[in-house]
Amino acid sequence: MMRKLVKPELLAPAGNMEKLRMALLYGADAVYLGGKIFGLRAFASNFSLGEMKEAVQFAHSLRRKVYVTVNIFAHNEDLKELPDYLQALQDIQVDALLISDLGIWSIARQVVPDMPLHVSTQANTTNWAGVRAWEQMGASRVVLARELSFAEMKEIGSRTEVELEAFVHGAMCISYSGRCWLSSYLTGRDGNRGACAQVCRWEFGLTEKNRPGEVYDVAEDERGTYIMNSKDLCLLPYLPELMGAGICSFKIEGRMKSAHYAASVASVYRRAIDACWEAPDRFAVKQEWLDELGKVSHRPYTTGFALGKPDADAQVYATSSYLQTHEFVGLVKKWEAGRLTVEQRNNMKAGEELEVFCPDGSLGKLVLQAMRDRDGISIDCAPHAQQIFTCAADEPIPVSSILRRKIK
Repeated sequence: MMRKLVKPELLAPAGNMEKLRMALLYGADAVYLGGKIFGLRAFASNFSLGEMKEAVQFAHSLRRKVYVTVNIFAHNEDLKELPDYLQALQDIQVDALLISDLGIWSIARQVVPDMPLHVSTQANTTNWAGVRAWEQMGASRVVLARELSFAEMKEIGSRTEVELEAFVHGAMCISYSGRCWLSSYLTGRDGNRGACAQVCRWEFGLTEKNRPGEVYDVAEDERGTYIMNSKDLCLLPYLPELMGAGICSFKIEGRMKSAHYAASVASVYRRAIDACWEAPDRFAVKQEWLDELGKVSHRPYTTGFALGKPDADAQVYATSSYLQTHEFVGLVKKWEAGRLTVEQRNNMKAGEELEVFCPDGSLGKLVLQAMRDRDGISIDCAPHAQQIFTCAADEPIPVSSILRRKIK
């Protein structure tokens, strides 16, 4: 069957209201988020029903969409609150639910029969027969497992009609589609019910049962090894292949990441998708896009399974720390009559030269001068978390622009 090619949706993570706003303002077509229950990112800020209603209203005012994760692997006690929760999500007009558990799927089909349901990546869908099965059960979209090559995605696209979504950027899990028990065993926090402690990022060595106290290195590092510490996924150079495979939604991972991350990565992929859709045969990754992806917190990048099964180079062995070239120090709230109102995100001092990153992706410079606190009193620094202050700015700077400085 021939699948009609459509311009892919850019789907971004929203761990809280600010991240949602930034992702949408910087170019995302839709966001996915979790409520206080039933989602797999229990340690993100997440959304109350009231906040979710506000989020949906904001997104819909921009003609964008909100998808809500209901993707835990449920136990009996989890089901008690589920029908009322599903009905509440329908009442606030969320655009779709992400589900991985068949029981939750069945209950959702009964309680909110008209709600679009997306199959979560946690369902580990790795073949066309699985996609067809979900389609027959009423799925409007299937999020493919990360463990697929472009060739496998393309075959699935050629044999199915349901919408297909795939991850294009962000952290990779060392377990198949995130089905991991390490966190539960070592910390008591169950990753399959939303409480992953990311144990796979810890330092590990190898021991033998009959030689207690003797720890053997598994890699060339005297401190141990990070044998389960995957690099981050980045498929930016391969957007034509994804489009050709029939992927209709390009998904960014990162509900636990910062608002800076949500904005920057959404901005890069927005510009790249637009360029690729306009001229796929001439698509080329711009250096400015790569520079932007380097400015946010990330691990070294990999193509994951897209070009074939990953080898040893897909892991980070020396450290579990992140790379980034710039830090987020302030958010523009208003410009008026030559004064810029800023909300502090990191200590700033008068005389600093900052980079301005605007929602349209453009860059500028700002030297902090004539700083004043919210009472109009002159100050020479802004050391307090989320402190509001003003500074001189001759030219207008758009609201929600990010101020950042290069890390020395």
